[in-house]
Amino acid sequence: MPLHIDVLTLFPRMLDGFLAESILGKGIGRGLLGVNVRDLRDWTADRHHTADDRPFGGGAGMVLKPEPVFAAIEQLQTPGCRRIYLTPDGTPFSEPLARELAGQSHLIFLSGHYEGIDQRIRDRVIDQEISIGDYVLTNGTLAAAVVIDALARFIPGVLGEEKSLTHESFTGKLLDFPHYTRPAEFRGMSVPAVLLSGHHGDIEAWRRAQSEEKTRQVRPDLLK
Repeated sequence: MPLHIDVLTLFPRMLDGFLAESILGKGIGRGLLGVNVRDLRDWTADRHHTADDRPFGGGAGMVLKPEPVFAAIEQLQTPGCRRIYLTPDGTPFSEPLARELAGQSHLIFLSGHYEGIDQRIRDRVIDQEISIGDYVLTNGTLAAAVVIDALARFIPGVLGEEKSLTHESFTGKLLDFPHYTRPAEFRGMSVPAVLLSGHHGDIEAWRRAQSEEKTRQVRPDLLK
């Protein structure tokens, strides 16, 4: 069974183009994974489709109400599914986590909006909270897109070149090495001679050294 993903959001059209383009769009088109984007307002009960309200205790902004979120998740969830809330104060997203999520059968992503969501949602119908970085977005739909794109790479068949998984940043805790293509000379800049040598051992050693140096300069924490 391919992985099935439901995304709960107040702005479903934000994902229309994202899900239809490039490698992800092709993977969905070939049935390697399925993604349904759901409008949370479909589970509201009043004529104004109210999904948010002012926070108790005062303060700026609005908070997602529990009623539509509980109703949506309880209707969509399946046995063993993972219910995930995208939030800046969640567990940092990583490649190992992307690989783990790719092995699930059903994921439900709840996109936070405004000032956040009612805590009772987090307490009762959320299994995992994920952050894609130490910054705040206008809403969590973009974060859901990032997570979906990252995990899709680990679904067999989605990447046309499976070797790409072993030669990218964060694989083996090193950042990626420099890449070059034709022409070999461009505006006085030359491709490193080793890449034109045809000696695969020398090329691999050069790439390894470049990855280590880039990691040392940009992300030394990965070398600890």
